[in-house]
Amino acid sequence: MAQTAQLIDTLKNALKVHKKTYADVAVHLKLSEGSVKRLFAEGSFSLERFEQTCQLINMEFSDLVQLMHEQSSRLLQLTRQQEKKIASDRELLLVAVCVLNRWTLADILRGYTLEKTDVVHHLATLDKMQLIELLPGDRIKILASANFNWIENGPIQQFFQENVSHDIFNSRFDRQHEKLIVANAMLTRKSIAVLQKKLEKLLLELNQLNNEDAGLAVSGKKGTTLVMAVREWNYGIFSDLRRS
Repeated sequence: MAQTAQLIDTLKNALKVHKKTYADVAVHLKLSEGSVKRLFAEGSFSLERFEQTCQLINMEFSDLVQLMHEQSSRLLQLTRQQEKKIASDRELLLVAVCVLNRWTLADILRGYTLEKTDVVHHLATLDKMQLIELLPGDRIKILASANFNWIENGPIQQFFQENVSHDIFNSRFDRQHEKLIVANAMLTRKSIAVLQKKLEKLLLELNQLNNEDAGLAVSGKKGTTLVMAVREWNYGIFSDLRRS
């Protein structure tokens, strides 16, 4: 199942590179556009469907599998020591976050009051960590996988929890590009596991959208943070009323 999801993500990227839309796929497969969207959303591709869709962009299914393996061989996570180094240097952390969001050197210099020599030094540090490859002309090639994640409860996550979480929630969430949803339910362990899987899928979709927008100018995009959490929790304000 996980490999099917990877294949579908790889196919989406390949279609985007070839400037093919869901509507193009629908015409090619002789399906409605809605049916094609469900195929991708639900991951219900048969081998025949994979092969037919690959034909649209002059690829063999074996080419798609090879492309998937090439992409999955990219860096998925840094070591704890590498994260600790980044978290201890505010400028390095800023540059790392920028490049993971597909900013160029010029974008960073336009957006922040950093000296070019300092930014290049930080890029060289990230190059040594194999997070990026610093190419001639100070061009940046991302070596991190599309599914790259910081270590769970590692130095970077801890840094953001300690320094950024308050800033994120310091909002009424009533502006155009903001939304806050708080919901409660009584769930079984099985249902909680299902919910966790759905959160993981949403994260994959966020990464996919980030990749799809990577080629667009930074000036037309907004830094966007998604916070997802699910945990067993009882209202502390009711603790004095709770039976022991």
